[in-house]
Amino acid sequence: MLWTAAGVVTLGFLVALEIAARHYGFSGPITDQAREVVRPPKSGFLLYAGMALTMVVLGRRERFVAAGAALGIDALLLLVRWAAGDDLSEGHPFGNGALWVILGCAVVAVTRRTGRERLLLLKGVGLGLLLVAGRKTGDTWLLLTSETRPRTLDPYLAAADRALGDPSWVVGRIVEATGPVGATALDWVYAQLAVAAVVVALHQLRHVAVERRFPRHHIVRTFLLIGLLGPGVYMIFPVVGPVFAYGAGGGQWAVADLWPHTLPHITAPRMIPFDDVTPRNCMPSLHTAWATAIFIHSRKGPRALRFAGTFWLIATLTATLGFGYHYGVDLVAGVVFTFTVEGALRAADRGWDRAGLRLVAHGTTVFAALLLAYRHLPTEMAGHPWLYGPLLLLAMGSVVYGYLRTVKQWEQPSAPATHRQPQPQPEPA
Repeated sequence: MLWTAAGVVTLGFLVALEIAARHYGFSGPITDQAREVVRPPKSGFLLYAGMALTMVVLGRRERFVAAGAALGIDALLLLVRWAAGDDLSEGHPFGNGALWVILGCAVVAVTRRTGRERLLLLKGVGLGLLLVAGRKTGDTWLLLTSETRPRTLDPYLAAADRALGDPSWVVGRIVEATGPVGATALDWVYAQLAVAAVVVALHQLRHVAVERRFPRHHIVRTFLLIGLLGPGVYMIFPVVGPVFAYGAGGGQWAVADLWPHTLPHITAPRMIPFDDVTPRNCMPSLHTAWATAIFIHSRKGPRALRFAGTFWLIATLTATLGFGYHYGVDLVAGVVFTFTVEGALRAADRGWDRAGLRLVAHGTTVFAALLLAYRHLPTEMAGHPWLYGPLLLLAMGSVVYGYLRTVKQWEQPSAPATHRQPQPQPEPA
């Protein structure tokens, strides 16, 4: 019943986004995904990552068959497009086969499986499709933010960022100094964040095919909830980022072409108008949030996975700042957001206790306080960086520390109750 309810809510949310997108004259997530059954997909890597999640419920032989079928379908469609004279540079040349395999697994589950086996296979299909649908939903959300929020709050964040030493301007100059090699590597890491999450998920779900059940908590749940809640904050706090508001990326809409070499002089922040194309997707930084989730979930893996999780977090933070996509204060909010979401999911799994409620309440309060400070105290933060900078980091650190302490408390085995041994009674005389 829980999975059915989740499926109904997800479908209703996708339909609502589709209707909203149609209202503004562009296609929604359902239409975009349906096109990728035959048309070149936007991200073939993501579709194969979704297929990999679905295959965690399959046996070894079934996985080989599924992978071979996906590759064969992709090769056949590529030949058909080449023979028809299609533009092969449009989209990715592969990925349709992976989507076909996921849909084929759904058909097999309904027609050939029964009972728990059917439910397990449908869960695998749902997991793979949710990853793909999450990407399409995010793309639609971004378009809606640009259509519905004509003005942005960038001057407020640019002023508040002085408390952290204007990290986007600093890292931007460093990335620029590395040349095309450094920028290309960071861009690849930034774009393939979902693939990195799937690697961690595959490690966490590696025993599903044997145990015939999913673990209680894994990274895919955190990823999806971050992607569901985060864009809602975009509507409340629309921001385009320094490369657009203060750099060449904004074109005629930019306040000035300053990023990353010249700091803007802001004395009285105000909302600024911007185009109807650039997404307002800075506050909080969801790339930071997702990279933080990868880092958290990789901590219990082998050394190589822990190293990869650390690398992906550092590289993602560098890319978000170095490309001018985010201010430093966005990253602070993204970290607080992730640990709050992760704490809520873990608390729900255990059954809400006092420690879980306290953890989520603390994270929510800090996140709300950050947004209020960025909106109403930016000039004070810029004027007293040695006060507000450490306060921002301490607020973020308090949420991280609270999460680590609470999780450690949850994971400690409860001490067995000690019972006093009954004393032997003297026999009656």
